[in-house]
Formats: sequence, structure tokens, C-alpha cells
Amino acid sequence: MSRHQGDKGNGKISGRGGESSRKSSYSRGNAPLKNQGGYTKPSSPTKATSVHKSNPNEIRLNKYIANSGICSRREADVHIATGLVTVNGKVITEMGYKVKLDDEVKYDGARVNPEKKAYVLLNKPKGFATTTSEGKGRTVMDLVANATTSRIKPIGRLGRNSLGLLLFTNDDAIVEKFTNSKNGIARLFHIELDKNLKLEDLKKIQAGFKIEGKLIAVEEISYIDGASKNEIGLKIKNTGNTIIRSIFDYLKYEIVSLDCVAIGHLTKKDLPRGHWKHLTEQELNTLKML
Repeated sequence: MSRHQGDKGNGKISGRGGESSRKSSYSRGNAPLKNQGGYTKPSSPTKATSVHKSNPNEIRLNKYIANSGICSRREADVHIATGLVTVNGKVITEMGYKVKLDDEVKYDGARVNPEKKAYVLLNKPKGFATTTSEGKGRTVMDLVANATTSRIKPIGRLGRNSLGLLLFTNDDAIVEKFTNSKNGIARLFHIELDKNLKLEDLKKIQAGFKIEGKLIAVEEISYIDGASKNEIGLKIKNTGNTIIRSIFDYLKYEIVSLDCVAIGHLTKKDLPRGHWKHLTEQELNTLKML
């Protein structure tokens, strides 16, 4: 919550003519300042004024709700007044109530995201870890630091030396689309191996097989047209590249390079390595329909 702090009445008056104003408030006609004839010395020469100090970590509840895209600020005020909004489990009906970004705000029982939804696509270069943790050297968060003020995170991961597309968002519904392995969004990888991929191994990957009792299944796999047999395209509904490395480790191949060239319908067209862009409305709508 925001706080108000007042001046403590330290006997000082700022501004021009402050000293003469102080003298006139104590006496008139050079009368003595000490108590005489029932005169009472004021406890402070000026009345303390309340100064509002804003807290950058706090936001008005109606704006918090409006930023989530649920409704306008005016509509949010109505929802608050009618008791449909809770903060950390407590019903709030106070207008102007302020919350912190990490408070749990719910509207009609559902959690509210306090920020505007953002969707940022990055063409990741080598040498950047896919993590939001600090102390990990250069990370993909450094590359998208100026993309938005919303607290976006990468969906899935690419290894430090892997390349290609990464999608960042704070939209839980989009994240769910990727983490749902049955109905998720496929990614297409261009993979270079240390040696040619045997046809029998390609067919084995295509058919699906088990590693330590877990079924490994891909959407598609094929050789790259016009390239040697050590370059393949692999499409998989998975948020990271760990499963890909598990496949080729199991089959005794080493991955020389791994490049995510497409996420669903999103490609690297007009997006140079190390650059990012916001999804267009059409790209976002298509992504939501996948």
C-alpha cells in the first residue's frame, strides 16, 4: 500500500522570506517570545503538510485489472465495488486501492495477470543461455531486454550453442499450447550431425521408439533436399531441445549444430540472427488457432 509522510515540523521554513515569516508568527511589535500573560508558543511555526510519495512497485487495482485485458478501468471500478475482486484472498471494495505486481489478484475467482500481454520472437545466436536466472553469463533475456516492459519469459529452451527461434510471452494460455504434448505447437529444427544418418535410424525415429521406457515420438523427420545425409529436418511438439539430443545420443550420433527454423507458422523470414520482433496481430491470431 502507498504511504503518506508529513514534514516533522523542525522549525524551518523554506523559500524566500522564511526567516521574517517565522518572527512575525511568534510576535508582533517586538514582543518577547517567552510565555507572558497567557501567551502560548506554537509547537511548530508551520502546519505539516502531507506529501504523497509514489511507489514504483505499486499500481492502482483498477489499472492492474485493466492491463490484463479483462475490461476498462471504469468497468474494473464497478467490479471492485461489487466485491468481485480479491487481493491475496481478501475482498477489496476500496477505490484507489494499490497492489504490488506480485500480489495475487483474482477477478471472479480467476487469477489476473497485471501486465499487458506481449509476444516477442527472437532469432537466437550462439553463446546465450536460455534462462531467466542471473549469474549465468549472457542470456537470451539480455537480447530482448528492450522489447517490452512486461515480464516475458521464453517458452522452452535452446542450448547455449543452439540457434534459432524462441518465443517469449507472459500469456499463460499460449504457454499451455506449447506444453501440451498432444495438442501442442510443432517446431521445425535443422540439424547437422557428425556423420550421415543411416536410413534405418531415420525410419526408427520416424516410427517412434522408447528410451528408458519412455516413448519418443516426432511429427516428421527427413533428409534435407540437396544436402548430404548428415543434415536433416525434424519436426517435434516439444518446448526444448533436450529430447532431440536424447534421440541422437541414444543412436550414437553427435549434434554439430541445431537450428530452430520454424515455430508453427512463424519463421525467420526478415528476422536476422540476434534480432527480435513483436508478433503481428495476424501472426498471433493464427498461433491461437493452432
